[in-house]
Order: sequence, then C-alpha cells, then structure tokens
Amino acid sequence: MMYLRRLFTQELSPVTQSDLLGCLQHAPQQLMCGGFAGAPALESLSWLHNLAPCFPLRGEQIQIIHEPQHFYQTLIQRITQAKKRIVLASLYLGTGQLESSFVQTLRHSLKAESSLRLNVLLDFTRGTRGAANSKTMLLPLVREFGEQVQFSLYHTPDLRGMTKRLAPPRWNELFGLQHMKVYLFDDAVIISGANLSNDYFTNRQDRYILIEDKSLADFYAQFIERVQEFSLAVDADAAEKLHRNWRILPYEGTKDQFIRLAKERIKNFVQDAYQRQLQLREQSSQADTWVFPLLEMGQIGIHHDSVVTKQLLSKCIAGSRLKLATGYFNLTQEYMDTITHKCLAQCSILMAHPNANGFQGAKGPAGGIPAAYTLIAKSFYESLVRRQQNHRVNFFEYEKPGWTYHAKGLWYYLPEARLPNLTLIGSSNFGERSVNRDLETQVCLVTVNEELSQRLQNESDRLYDLSTTAEREIVRRPVPRWVQAVVRIFRNFF
Repeated sequence: MMYLRRLFTQELSPVTQSDLLGCLQHAPQQLMCGGFAGAPALESLSWLHNLAPCFPLRGEQIQIIHEPQHFYQTLIQRITQAKKRIVLASLYLGTGQLESSFVQTLRHSLKAESSLRLNVLLDFTRGTRGAANSKTMLLPLVREFGEQVQFSLYHTPDLRGMTKRLAPPRWNELFGLQHMKVYLFDDAVIISGANLSNDYFTNRQDRYILIEDKSLADFYAQFIERVQEFSLAVDADAAEKLHRNWRILPYEGTKDQFIRLAKERIKNFVQDAYQRQLQLREQSSQADTWVFPLLEMGQIGIHHDSVVTKQLLSKCIAGSRLKLATGYFNLTQEYMDTITHKCLAQCSILMAHPNANGFQGAKGPAGGIPAAYTLIAKSFYESLVRRQQNHRVNFFEYEKPGWTYHAKGLWYYLPEARLPNLTLIGSSNFGERSVNRDLETQVCLVTVNEELSQRLQNESDRLYDLSTTAEREIVRRPVPRWVQAVVRIFRNFF
C-alpha cells in the first residue's frame, strides 16, 4: 500500500531507478511473497502485485479481437445486449455512416431498456472540432433520454487563458487529450487503442481485448465516473457545465487547485480498489490469469502506467524476449535508455511504415509527421549501434496496402517460453504525450493459460507477419530539414 501511495504522489519529473527500488524495499512483505498462486514460473513478475490492483480470472473469460470490422460488430452486438450499463471512453466519436448507425443502436437499446444507463467520456477539444462533431452526434441522446445518459467532455487544465482563446482547432489538441479507450457493457469491458470512428471500424489496424469480469468492469465504470466528475457535463441545451460534484472549471481559477483535487479523486479511488482486491486474493485459487489495470494522467500529476512499464523493461531477465509495438514511434528518452542499458531481453520493435501512418499525405505540417517518427527511430537505432546493443534490438515496419497502423502494446516471453506470458494492451503509445500530456489506460495481463497464450501469440504473429525488417530503411530514408528542426523543438507534443 505504501508503494502504491508513492506512485500517485509523483511529480511530473521522471521517477529514478533508485526511487523505485526504495519503494520496493518498503513494500509490504505479504505482497512480495504472495505472487501468482500456483504459478511458480511467474515468480520474476511477482513485483506487479505491489504496483496495481490485481484482478484474478480464468483465460476463457478473455476474447482477443483481431480485425476492425469484428471490433465494430462486437460493439454493436454488446450495445444491443446491454441491460444495465454502457460506458464509452474514447478520444472522439466520428460523424460518418457507421458512427450514425452506432448512435442509433445506442438509441434503440436505451429506448428498449428504461433501466439502462449510458456514460460517455470524450475529449473536449477533439470532440467539438468542426461544425459536425462528436458532441452534435450524441446530443440527441442527451435530449431524448435525460437522466439515462451522462455525456462528459474532458478539458485539460493546461489549455487556459490566452492560449485557450488564441489556439485554433487541431492546434489546441497539442496541450493534452482524453486518450483512453474503454468500452464497457454490463460486466464485460473492451480495452483497446481504437477510437470510435470509420477508419477504426474498417481499415485501421489496432488491438482489442474483451474481458468478461464483473469486478474489472466495476473498476473501470467507477474510474470513468471519477474522471467525469472533473470533466464538463453536456446538458440538453448543448451547454458544457460543471459536474454536480465539482466546483472548479479546468480553464478558470487556480490550476494547481484543480490538479490537486482531481489527483486526490483518482488516488483515493485506486487505493481503495487496491485494498479491496488485496482482500479478495485468497478467494482466487482457481485463477490462471491476472489483470492489472494501469493509469497514466500526467496532466494531473499521476504517473502509474509509465512506472510499471519502465519496471517491466528494466526487469526483463536474460534469455527472455520482448515485442513492443507502437503506432507512433516516439518512445520517451527514459524508455529508450532503459531498453539500451537495463533491459536484458531480445527486443523486437514494431511500428508503422510511413505508408501505413495515418498522417501520410496530410496537408500542412501534419504531413511531415511520418518523417518525424522515422527520424526518431533512426536516432534510437544509431544510439544502439554506438553502444553495441543493436544485435539485441530489431526494428520492423508494418505495411498493408490500403490500411493504416495504430496497434500498440507489448508481449513478454520468459526464458525458454514459446508463447507470451504477459501482454500490455491499451491506449498508450509509450511516447512523451502518453506520459505527460494525455489521459491513458492499459491493462497488464499475465497468464499461465496455454490456450490464451496461444491466442496472444496468434495476435502478435498477425501483426508481425505484415511487417519487414526496417533498420536499413530508417537509416536511408530522407527526412526534410524542416522536420528535423521541428522534432528538436516539439518532440514532446506528438
């Protein structure tokens, strides 16, 4: 408990390895010894129990979704079947035909079940961009169903004053976003990196995992409700107002007070969940899979997911393997240093080929983003060469004609393991934005269920089979000089 409290009182500055070790040395002994009951092979991962609430379950409670079309079909099916609650947290909702059908399905379910409650959390700046936007898509539901629907827009406290007045649409999104992707239906939850828009339903590759577990669904439903408390509530008049339990606008008043109170809300919630799950550990003797929800909210001073991710990278033991995927290659300097100097695993990094980058061909400065990611990957590769670590870290680029790539996460294999023992999946791209600017969540899933491990392996294979080795390409690929200048100045913003 002491360690968990320390995680949620970190400042925005990076956590040092000595800080982490100091916390671990003071962690409750009962946690250090408990580990994964009945799974001695996972002993090297037992430190996870000190860092996050643990939800034990069985592998058959988990479904891996592979394709965008199946993701959309699953969303529609689950909305139709929901009886008690639907919780949707995403960056935005698109405005096309598939999205309109999505909203109509929500409407039919709300009309058919008067006890059904819908909670939606989107980002304010992205969700109100343009005349037709996420807000205009969902406003009819707010007006028709009243108390059945709670629609919230998260507004970063970093966008305020003159900056808020002058920053144009799209540019105002640089200061911080609600980036979590959680889709919850009764007692099932989908954790993903995919947004609710046409590309993510058709030809934009991501990752998606469906977990059937009431305790985990309760955790995420209650967590999203906490974030909605310090977000803006959209009413039937289309006005954005304070939540009934909140008194401070994120863009007015004292920024430090807003951050302090919001951080307190989340910290207390996670610590309560941690204690509750700790008390239930003795009842989970049949578990073969363990899920640890991880949160990152750098805007309000909460660094949790990044601490766990760094620990995982630094604790990869000799003979292990690590596959890391990101749609946008902009790993934090701390992650790159950890992979270079402290990680003992053989690493395979998967990223988007420029042709599979969603910004390829975009107008204006955004069109240079694929080249920027190439430049950052090239810099990291050359650093590995200088430190004679390039034999241990390989680069791959995903490319599928007509598709873009947005999948992120990692798969970890213990020594001599043929199948993955652990995966991270969620919204984080492992970059500067994910750690310091955006709200993120992912789950760390650990399993000894061989059938589930095989399905995770199949998921990884499907992505890597559409990739090619990239070291030679990223070194040779030209990068415009203006992109090089922009990356040096603005790397922390994309």
